[in-house]
Amino acid sequence: QVQLVESGGGLVQAGGSLRLSCAASGLSFRSYAMTWFRQAPGKEREFVAAISWSGSSTSYADSVKGRFTISRNNEKNTMSLQMSSLKPEDTAVYYCATSRDSFLWRWLWNPVDVGSWGQGTQVTVSS
Repeated sequence: QVQLVESGGGLVQAGGSLRLSCAASGLSFRSYAMTWFRQAPGKEREFVAAISWSGSSTSYADSVKGRFTISRNNEKNTMSLQMSSLKPEDTAVYYCATSRDSFLWRWLWNPVDVGSWGQGTQVTVSS
């Protein structure tokens, strides 16, 4: 059974930084691309960032490009999202997710491409 546990969310002022982490278990972590999605109140869940199984490829939503950095550690089965220059519009619940299939890659991800979701962590950016 796949288990994904996010941590690192919180309240930060605009312009600040946060680092989210995701710990994975129950899967062959190094065979799966990993993604971050977010969902703001009243809005659909949207893609934020993705990293390939080896870490050699990354993809970002235009809204976070240049501000967020995704990384992974296949030895520790963890993934991180470093968020900088945060804006109030980044406020959302952030979800860690695995790709639906092993060795699957997309440059733009949709929820249908996801296999398992974490429980989410709240990020609130105050103006």
